[in-house]
Amino acid sequence: MNDQREQGSASRDQEIRTALDQHWAASDADDFETEHLIYREDAVLDYPQSGERTRGRANIQKQRASQPSKKRFAIRRIIGGGDLWVTEYILTYDGKPSYTVSIMEFEGDKVARETQYFADPFPAPAWRAQLVERMDA
Repeated sequence: MNDQREQGSASRDQEIRTALDQHWAASDADDFETEHLIYREDAVLDYPQSGERTRGRANIQKQRASQPSKKRFAIRRIIGGGDLWVTEYILTYDGKPSYTVSIMEFEGDKVARETQYFADPFPAPAWRAQLVERMDA
């Protein structure tokens, strides 16, 4: 019985991972219809840094489709399992990169809640140069 449950869990995780790959590819391609298939009708999207909450898949899609900047998505990694998935990516608006984390909470096979955090790059201080190595973006 445990093996069946683990197989079902692994299968669901693979389905969600596939949906996430499709979502982020559609986001990068400005395919707003496909991008938003991953959300429940009553999904909630939070931007804590600006204090904004968007309720409903239709409003999330309208909000993103009305964004006037040219945007690109470069996925760094996707990790997760079960109902909780995290994507780290670089979101570039009009050539300006922002390091971004998306936390998606699933109910079934759809996102019920997403929280996104955005951080601008900053120069590394010289005093730690001997202690660190440079990362590629």
